[in-house]
Amino acid sequence: MKGVKSTTRAPWKVEPVAFRFDLVAGLTVAAVVLPKAMAYATVAGLPVAVGLYTAFVPSIIYGLLGSSRVLSVSSTTTLAILTGAELGSTVPDGDAAKLLIATATLTALVGALLLTARLLKLGFVASFISVPVLTGFKAGIGLVILLDQAPKLLGLHIAKQSFFADLANLVRHLPETSLPTLTVAGATLAVLVGMERLRPHSPAPLVTVAGAIAASWLLSLGAWGVSTVGTIPQGLPSLTLPDPTLVRALLPGAIGIALMSFTESIAAGRAFAAPGDPPIDANRELVATGAANLGGAILGSMPAGGGTSQTGVVRSAGGRTQVASLVTAAAALATMLLLAPVLGLLPQATLAALVIVYSVGLIQPAEFRAIYKVRRMEFRWAVVAAVGVLVFGTLQGIVVAIVLSLLGLALQTAHPRVSVIARKRGADVLRPLTSEHPDDETFEGLLILRPEGRLYFANAQNVADRIRALIAEHKPRVVALDFSRVPDIEYSALQMLQEAARRTNVTFWLVGLNPTVLDMVRRAGLDRELGVERLLFNTRMAIERYKAFPT
Repeated sequence: MKGVKSTTRAPWKVEPVAFRFDLVAGLTVAAVVLPKAMAYATVAGLPVAVGLYTAFVPSIIYGLLGSSRVLSVSSTTTLAILTGAELGSTVPDGDAAKLLIATATLTALVGALLLTARLLKLGFVASFISVPVLTGFKAGIGLVILLDQAPKLLGLHIAKQSFFADLANLVRHLPETSLPTLTVAGATLAVLVGMERLRPHSPAPLVTVAGAIAASWLLSLGAWGVSTVGTIPQGLPSLTLPDPTLVRALLPGAIGIALMSFTESIAAGRAFAAPGDPPIDANRELVATGAANLGGAILGSMPAGGGTSQTGVVRSAGGRTQVASLVTAAAALATMLLLAPVLGLLPQATLAALVIVYSVGLIQPAEFRAIYKVRRMEFRWAVVAAVGVLVFGTLQGIVVAIVLSLLGLALQTAHPRVSVIARKRGADVLRPLTSEHPDDETFEGLLILRPEGRLYFANAQNVADRIRALIAEHKPRVVALDFSRVPDIEYSALQMLQEAARRTNVTFWLVGLNPTVLDMVRRAGLDRELGVERLLFNTRMAIERYKAFPT
């Protein structure tokens, strides 16, 4: 419209005045994200350079395509542990060349799955896993990561089996702890925790990494038995093509990783959206994260997604657009070209400490307490989801989480309320009959029942049993089923309703049918079977009709 300017901006477009804010935010995020990205690569059992590649290519692609103005896309704790689990089962011998090809294939699969989900308009899947189950799942992931990194803090080498077997092995090998390695780990943890408490979102990882590299060089930590990162290839990542023969083996794991990548990205994007920002478009996020992973796969990155902690750094540092992500990507490029030889001196214990400090937040006892306080059943789901990760493994834990979410949904809808409706004495107010209002008025011979929620195959029998029990208790001549709180009725439930009408001497009236339910009733011929005079507009009309013409 002429004279009206649109306020919607693309996430990567920036006004000149705001550029300096994005520049500062991008450099600040780089100081936090790049060391963490290298650490996450080690979690996945990959060279640290893969972490730099993941902070480079996906950041650029998402910055150009995403709907969030501040979402920072690289690796995350959850994605790293899931990637490591999948690659460990596919390349059990740890061959470096095979591992990189498998990583490219896995990342490309994740990207392709996200793009396919966009074609199928599956953006709603972002809310597919319930919050309590996701809380439990992440807590389980956090415990797995802590145990996975503990041997590196202690200078131990333990063959990985299962969570509880690894825990027993760790306890058994504690006497073999390397004191120099433990000292490096302890100093790293002290600096990281101290800086984070004094100044949250500070470049603590950068300071820690720089200090550890300096100590490694000055004190020759390698000679003291402290394991270091080793040689890091300098320069741009080389092209790595996915291997089609690995698709079948990697596909199940890629589905789980894609789901978590999308879920985390949407959650982080929505959590840090400012009031004036455009809304997060779930389907556009599928395109952006899918393309980011697909492009990153060819240039050596591991699966990527939006991270809550780094996105929080962008916002707190004053970032306003995706230019901040482009600056972070540029910093990753500079690190690959100039600082790779220096990074080889970094102690593995420092990387392990970084992972632990930034992964322990996945375990949220306060969230468990909040869930327990509100709803005990969902607290149990959270606990079972956490235990599922520990017992069955990380990737299988996703299946456990999804099954629990679906089971929780089924249980919540399997027993919908069926209320007896009464009228407040002396007022034109209809409400469920309860012990709190014993003087509410009912009508002899007329029983008004109001089921609530969608009626479908999983709850139809329970609703029918509840209606039969109320009829037996009240012994009415007419039952008015108030469907004003029923948005939809599935075929199985409709069939049960028909059978109930045929097998009883009680007269049924259907009241307050919305257009969708009314259409179903007509298609099934129930309106003709009951008689159109028994389909009433609302409950008040049913009461007046019964008073005038009692059956």
